[in-house]
Amino acid sequence: MSYVLRGVVGDFDHLRFLSEDVPRAVVVPLRQRLGLLPVTNELFDELTDVRREAGPFTLMSPAFAERLEDWSRGGRAAYAEADFWGGDGSQTAALWENGRQTWGPEHAWIPAAAGPREDWPINAMLARLGAVGTAALDLFDAVGFGQERDMEGWCWAGVRALDAADYDAWEAARRAKEEADARAAAERDRYVRRDDVPVVLDGRAVMEVLGIPSSPLVGAAIRHIQEVHLERGSLTPDEAATELRHWARSL
Repeated sequence: MSYVLRGVVGDFDHLRFLSEDVPRAVVVPLRQRLGLLPVTNELFDELTDVRREAGPFTLMSPAFAERLEDWSRGGRAAYAEADFWGGDGSQTAALWENGRQTWGPEHAWIPAAAGPREDWPINAMLARLGAVGTAALDLFDAVGFGQERDMEGWCWAGVRALDAADYDAWEAARRAKEEADARAAAERDRYVRRDDVPVVLDGRAVMEVLGIPSSPLVGAAIRHIQEVHLERGSLTPDEAATELRHWARSL
């Protein structure tokens, strides 16, 4: 499986403001108030004189570096590239602050068997931007660089965020969607039999006890008996039938 990333990284709202005059530019919201401006070949041609330098970056030129210098005068701006295929790949990153390049470019070849490391170029760049990892996630994953896998995906992620007025509006919409998805998942879960808890009455027995045809309610009834088993201990078939009748009357 491949993975491609080429983009300017910085504060989401700041990148939005800086790129207002660039017709093809979109900014992808990342976690921790960061944003990614995907740099496609077409966008690169708009931003630069197309004279590409030799070096670790795939897309770079004096004009593009000058643009990054200008953008960094109001806040830190980084440029990162990653190319992976079948697990093997490379990362390259650099950072601009106060109108000058202050770090990088750092480049590393990363074999498939290697685990995440703090000093890999993109993680090191993110640390300089103030990103924070967790015990379970390195910086790359903590900010959301795993949400897309190619430039088309990154561009569409930026397009989907165009309706958000700013980062706070996007974050509020994201949290609302996550909460709605969690509620929907919890509701669906009510009708699903657990695999880790014994079943005193099977589906046919439940239909006979409640006098109902086959329907999602049968699954909900079995799930209820399993939850009762966890709370009170095992039930006999007769006790389970009595419990189900009480439960059905409460619906």
